[in-house]
Amino acid sequence: MTASDEPASGLVLTTPGGARFRFDPGALCLELLVTGGPGAYARYEVLHRPEDLAAWLPQSRLRQPADRIAISAEQLAAARTLRDALWRLAEACAHGEAGAAADYAVLNRAAAHPPLVPQIGPDGSAAAPLPADGDQLVSTLARDAIALLTGPHADRVRECGGDNCRLLFVDTSRPGRRRWCSMERCGNRHKVRALRARRDHADGHPGGREES
Repeated sequence: MTASDEPASGLVLTTPGGARFRFDPGALCLELLVTGGPGAYARYEVLHRPEDLAAWLPQSRLRQPADRIAISAEQLAAARTLRDALWRLAEACAHGEAGAAADYAVLNRAAAHPPLVPQIGPDGSAAAPLPADGDQLVSTLARDAIALLTGPHADRVRECGGDNCRLLFVDTSRPGRRRWCSMERCGNRHKVRALRARRDHADGHPGGREES
C-alpha cells in the first residue's frame, strides 16, 4: 500500500486493487510502517531512494516539506532498519508477546542521535523544524516508538480485525474499543459480511457468502 499526498488527518492509502481509504494509526512511528517492512511486507516497499522518504514527510504527522530534511542513502537504510524492527515489535505488542532484544537495540541506537528540533511560529502554531538530516528524523521516529511501547497506550497497540488486514494502530480513544484500521474499509467490509450472513441465515443458507 502506498500513501497519497492528500493533506488531511491520517494517511490516505491505496490497496493493490486501487481502492483508497483513510488510515490513522494513532502515532507518528506507526505511520512509517505503511512504507514497507520485513518479510511478506517487502512487496509494499516504497522507500527505494532518499527522495522517497522525503516525500513521506508531508504526509506524516510531521507535516514537513519534502526538502526540509536532507537524507543520505545511509540514513535511508537506517530508517528502513528502524521500520522493520518496529514492525516486529509492534506486532509482538499487539499480540501480547515479548519483542526481540535485537529489535529493541535498533530503537535504542537510533534514539541516541539528536532528534529534530521543534519550532513555534510567530502565530503560535507549530513551524517547520530547523534544517536537519536523516539521522535526526530517524531519532525522532525511534523516540516516538519508545514512548509508545513504554507508555500508557502500549496495551492498546492492535492489529486490524479485518480479514487479511495486518495494519497496526494504537487505540487512543477513551472507550478503547477500536477494532479496524478504518471504518471506511475494514469496518464497512465487516458490516457488509454480517448483513449478508444475516440475510443468508434468514433465507436458509447459514453458511453465508464471502464478499468478492
